[in-house]
Amino acid sequence: QVQLVESGGGLVQAGGALRLSCAASGSICRINAMGWYRQAPGAQRALVAGITSGGITDYKYYAKGRFTISRDDAKNTVYLQMNSLKPEDTAVYYCSMGIISTGYSYSMDYWGKGTLVTVSS
Repeated sequence: QVQLVESGGGLVQAGGALRLSCAASGSICRINAMGWYRQAPGAQRALVAGITSGGITDYKYYAKGRFTISRDDAKNTVYLQMNSLKPEDTAVYYCSMGIISTGYSYSMDYWGKGTLVTVSS
């Protein structure tokens, strides 16, 4: 009953910027941590940035100083602002959230279907 939908991906030139969004909908009681992952061709999916329910953020080393993760709990949405993009940032970006659904007492991890980011040189 919970769905995550990403948006904001696309084609951008090196040095450009994109803002990804991920909105959760459905029977949501509470959202804990939120995160953005990416998977490049031939590589495993890996965490790019995360944000706790208290707003504490953490970034993979390559994202520090270029990417900013933020959340809007009123909209059940997480964002990833990506600046100074490089060709090596090309990947499918996925969002994930730890969500407690209405009527449940435990959190489950939900994933979006991904949005493609392509950075041309």
